[in-house]
Amino acid sequence: MQHIGRLLVFVGLLTALAGVVLILAGKIPYLGRLPGDILIQRKNITFYFPLATSILLSLLLTLLFWIFGKR
Repeated sequence: MQHIGRLLVFVGLLTALAGVVLILAGKIPYLGRLPGDILIQRKNITFYFPLATSILLSLLLTLLFWIFGKR
């Protein structure tokens, strides 16, 4: 039971951290509007795919996991 409790605490902290990131993401300049992000606007449809932003975030997360995974 102790392992399940730790897992639930970890998932809760991870969820709270994701919420904080989502709240603060709108205040980071250029995030989501980088060159390489795809934006197609037509009469009734807008398609947006943040390709460059996704690659940048993936690289940052990979670096963080690599650094903290060495412990």
